[in-house]
Amino acid sequence: MKKLFLAAAMVAAASLPALAGTQGVTKTEIKIGTYTDLSGVTAMWGVNNSDAWRMVFDAANAKGGIYGRKIRYFVEDNQYQVPLSIQAENKLLNEDHVFVEVANGGTPMNNATMPMQIKAGVPNVFPLTSARSMYEPFSPMKFALGSSYYDQIRAGIKYFVQTEHKSRICAASEDTDFGKDIMDGTRAELAALHMKLAAVVKFQPTAMDFSADVAKLHAAKCDMIVFGTIVRDTIQLISAVRKSGWNPVMMGQAASYDSAVASAPGGVTNGFYSVTPMLFVAANDPRPAVKAFVAAFHKRYGKDPNFAAQLGYTGAQIVLLALHNAGPNLTTASFIHGLEAVKGYHDIFGSPTISFGPHKHQGSNKSFLCVVKNGVWVPVMKTPIAW
Repeated sequence: MKKLFLAAAMVAAASLPALAGTQGVTKTEIKIGTYTDLSGVTAMWGVNNSDAWRMVFDAANAKGGIYGRKIRYFVEDNQYQVPLSIQAENKLLNEDHVFVEVANGGTPMNNATMPMQIKAGVPNVFPLTSARSMYEPFSPMKFALGSSYYDQIRAGIKYFVQTEHKSRICAASEDTDFGKDIMDGTRAELAALHMKLAAVVKFQPTAMDFSADVAKLHAAKCDMIVFGTIVRDTIQLISAVRKSGWNPVMMGQAASYDSAVASAPGGVTNGFYSVTPMLFVAANDPRPAVKAFVAAFHKRYGKDPNFAAQLGYTGAQIVLLALHNAGPNLTTASFIHGLEAVKGYHDIFGSPTISFGPHKHQGSNKSFLCVVKNGVWVPVMKTPIAW
């Protein structure tokens, strides 16, 4: 299997020189595109994330760009909907003629549009989702920044079973591509631990009433619930559990690792865990580089950066590094090689080390376990975990 994988990767890499006639690159310009949620249910992620990408690109342009080329950044609103994402993808590819797409928002959305991107020879870089399909199956055109939902869930379950001795694991998940990754990670880790899933409930992202779901999980005597939820449904599901008077361990992943979850009214989310590829850093963090980032973001947008903005900042810095690595003769092939040349990268927030290679397009598979305490996220431990 390993030999087949390496052979496929070598064939794919060998085809890259054919992409030398690259769209979206001139002597003076590099066109980069994003579709993300600017007005839908996950807008707090999409707006802040794309704002950070734009801020970094504009700062690079102000310093003369990359080998004299200025970045022109296009952002389309997909409202976290697949049809609008396809529409946005068509525009980015066929009207804007972008060179690369970054931070595209949503698991089902990326899954729907990536075949179009790859066929057009446009790399999909650091999408705003932690789904495994962002880097698997291997393609020279796909790059993920940090640990996947699958990695996060497996690491979290392993910790709670082996360290906290939880024995009846249940899951509550959106019935979507995103939720599937959560369930795949849950089942894989339980199988590795020779355990079985005690109960599972699935629901649509628009669900509002979780009382029946909570009753089913309670009846199964779960001592831990894995959450395949994002922000709104995370808060509502936790609230339903609290109202029932029940107190199992509840654990989410990167999509639920949001300030809005931690600061939910009444402290309802206190004690909720999430596993995240990177740590959220507070606006008052004393480190000079973080202070400079927060100040620049606040000056430009009139607000402090959230976790999604941090992800955008780190992702954009690595893309700039890859563009520099690619050299003045910028093509899709040289850009991909430039990203694969990134080794041992440390961001300003203390994230796990990020590295890529010709056969490694996931920056890191390590995660941090965090818990809500008094309305803020607090790391359970200083070192990242993995399965």
